[in-house]
Amino acid sequence: MQPNTLLDALLDEAGVSNAGLAARVNRAGRARGLALRYEHTAVARWLKGQRPRGQVPDLICEVLAARLGRSVTLDDIGLGVPGGPLPGPGSPLSGFVERAAALWRSDEQQRPHIVTAQAVTGTPAVMPVWEWENPPEDVDVSREGRARVSPADIVTLSAARAHYEQMYRKAGGIATRGRIVGFLTAEAAPLLRGSYGDALGRRLHRATGGLVAVAGICAYDADAHGLAQRYFHQALRLAKASGDRAFGAYVIALLVNQSLFTGEYRQAVAFAEAALRAAGPQITPALAADLTAMQAKAYARLGDAPAALACIRRAEAAAERISPEAEPAETGYVQPGLVNVQAAEALLSLGDLPAAHEHAAAAVGAPSHDRGRVHRLAMLCQVELRRGECDAAARTAAEMTERVRGMESRRLRERLRQVRDDLLASGGGEAREAAVVIEGTLRVPL
Repeated sequence: MQPNTLLDALLDEAGVSNAGLAARVNRAGRARGLALRYEHTAVARWLKGQRPRGQVPDLICEVLAARLGRSVTLDDIGLGVPGGPLPGPGSPLSGFVERAAALWRSDEQQRPHIVTAQAVTGTPAVMPVWEWENPPEDVDVSREGRARVSPADIVTLSAARAHYEQMYRKAGGIATRGRIVGFLTAEAAPLLRGSYGDALGRRLHRATGGLVAVAGICAYDADAHGLAQRYFHQALRLAKASGDRAFGAYVIALLVNQSLFTGEYRQAVAFAEAALRAAGPQITPALAADLTAMQAKAYARLGDAPAALACIRRAEAAAERISPEAEPAETGYVQPGLVNVQAAEALLSLGDLPAAHEHAAAAVGAPSHDRGRVHRLAMLCQVELRRGECDAAARTAAEMTERVRGMESRRLRERLRQVRDDLLASGGGEAREAAVVIEGTLRVPL
């Protein structure tokens, strides 16, 4: 059950509270001979995704139409298919844009039912990937709207994506998400509703998709997994509209990473295969390296050592072909050493400690931004502890703790907690001291 962001947005536009809508629906029902006794709690359930019974959806349309002074349809309030799911990412672009903008607005306002929504599993999780990979394609994405979109607007969107990505790397997703979602609402949504031809429209959807993907990364970093998944699905729909297969594969890589985190290892393998297959020759070496390295981690978790090792070899071969100047902006995260840290995690899962240590040390020795270095140091610390090198692990943990200062990230907090617990379990003197330092950092609230 997914939050009804369209109804939420219309209530806000109409200036009607949950209690106010309930009262108006009750009055409209009495005019039809219905004895309704809805309260604000019922409206809260509708906003969380529950479908009202009987004639109530029509009554909601009637109430909001009177308030807004225009017609309001069941599709407009997110209740267009009785008893069925809300329209998904594969529906026509105009409707998709309105649903996407409604989600951005609800997230910007920190609506609890949006932030706490659970990630979908099974078919609803797989369908956006299938729809991206398979026909029909968007033949023409042109649109007529109030404001005319210019190439300069695309430049602005691309610059904003780069800005917020750097902010995320330096300050974390919790601090960055509000900024980027506010930008999507105020700047990107009006452009998507504007006037543009097909060629410029594809560039517009590509640039907006890059921003939406970063919003999803920030939500993931803040532990809002259902919200992150919805952003990734939105970015995938925008990727399809852009016609850029390589960009779509990048978005799927984000879904692969989330699948690994949530323990959906077979889904991670399947998603990565879909990205590699559908992008084909358009895929860049950096993205191919990351996708196959993540497959290695998934196979290792599934206990399939031959498949994991084969993926590590393919990832290393792809990494050797990377030319940074030929890569799109989004794959800049695939820095030297990234494949090493991914391989180290896979090898650790397989119990190959010497090889895991070699890769983890190589990852730490390669240049990276602070956020990436924290993850690399955490992996090296974990391998050192498994090898019984407690003092070395304590020194690694000390550097990791220093690097993480100033970042607001639940993902990094989890790494800190895991390292702290492992240090305490090791029983070493220096390790215990390092654990105390980490505990002091964890006491600072996000």
